[in-house]
Amino acid sequence: RWTMRHKTTVLVLALCVLGVAFGVIAPNLGSEFVPRLSEGALVINVVRLAGTDLEESIRYNTEMERALLAEFPDEVARVWSRIGSAEIATDPMGVELTDIFITLKPRDDWKKARTQAELTGLIEKHLRQLPGQRIALTQPIEMRINEMISGIRSDVAVKLFGDDFDVLEEKAEEVERVLRQIEGAADVQTEQLTGQPILQVKIKQDQIARYGVSAERVLELVESLGSKHVGEVFEGQLRFPLVVRLPESHRASPKTIEDILVSTASGQRIPLSRLATVRVTQGPSTITREWGRRRITISANVRGRDLGSFVADAQREIAAQVELPGGRYHLEWGGQFENLLRARARLKLVIPLALALIFGLLYLTYQNVVDALRVFTGVPFAWVGGILALWLRDMPFSISAAVGFIALSGVAVLDDMLLVAYIRQLRGQGVPLDEAVERSAMTRLRPVLMTTLVAGLGFVPMALNTGVGAEVQ
Repeated sequence: RWTMRHKTTVLVLALCVLGVAFGVIAPNLGSEFVPRLSEGALVINVVRLAGTDLEESIRYNTEMERALLAEFPDEVARVWSRIGSAEIATDPMGVELTDIFITLKPRDDWKKARTQAELTGLIEKHLRQLPGQRIALTQPIEMRINEMISGIRSDVAVKLFGDDFDVLEEKAEEVERVLRQIEGAADVQTEQLTGQPILQVKIKQDQIARYGVSAERVLELVESLGSKHVGEVFEGQLRFPLVVRLPESHRASPKTIEDILVSTASGQRIPLSRLATVRVTQGPSTITREWGRRRITISANVRGRDLGSFVADAQREIAAQVELPGGRYHLEWGGQFENLLRARARLKLVIPLALALIFGLLYLTYQNVVDALRVFTGVPFAWVGGILALWLRDMPFSISAAVGFIALSGVAVLDDMLLVAYIRQLRGQGVPLDEAVERSAMTRLRPVLMTTLVAGLGFVPMALNTGVGAEVQ
């Protein structure tokens, strides 16, 4: 009754609530693709110096596995490592790259942490004490999904495109420094470009001309240091490549390679060092391309804040502090953020379409635009409750939340239809408008509450669930 006597005040208050919810709270909620799923397992991506041999990787991995089991006996159940690429390689990895998989015990048994995020921080802090490597912690399923969708294992990746390796490396260091300054950045690292030992043999053109040795002959000798394909061997229907390679004693070091004898046109045998310069240099360990363009990736995980606001801050700071050369040098953003952009673009189509379908069905029901609008006004007010719930729980807007808002719109429309249908019935009996509204609000309160509670109570088990996957629900 008070509401009917103070209509203007109620409308002003309602508009203020809408303005605060949609104009102040909603823009500051933040955004992410989906809530981080707690898989009950972790994976540590380890990057060591290019050229690290297999024995050293195995030794260091074993040391890390023992350290984890000793430091977290109540949290870690099993630890195992994978070095390099498998026989059927799904992604290229050298022996300096390792994935360490950790299976966790049930959370009730934990003593050093209460949440998986807290345990991840403790493990990272403990492993940072081991020198000579870079680590990044994520989860197995999350890592694989990110890698399959965007080719990046982390939450956020800055993909820097260009032609010159030196320029790419210089600008990547600048981007990495900026990302480290952003609040919430974790596991910031640049893709390893150089550091691979390379044996360089440079022919002395004047010397091969002096001794009458062709460059092709010297290059064939160099090729045989690795393996030179000379034919094929058939055994029945089986076919095997036939290759020639110098013995290990002749290619053990640059000095032994320089001492290899080469026959000249006069029959004289001279060491290779007279015809070529042999030295070990550092070259690119990985050359990554995307659609034919050379690329270097600076990756980071996000902890303690939402993904959308982190990327917004990072984009603003990088644009202000990093100046790229002109031409083919430019930045692109990938990783989990790339999924968020795709989902956001799809929601811009799905949500208006869903609301348009709801309004169309209302119009077909009442054959009256005014009554359809009356029912439809319940949708934004229902969203106010969802926005406040996210704000009070300190949760960002995600795809899961967007699906919930669409479902909430349907429940709000059902509640308003109960009221409007009864008001139309009373108006048909000649009851005045104000009295019809008041009687409808009084007599239809129970059906409205029942309709809302049926939908709300149906989600209680999902809200109270604490098992694997509960974060997404």
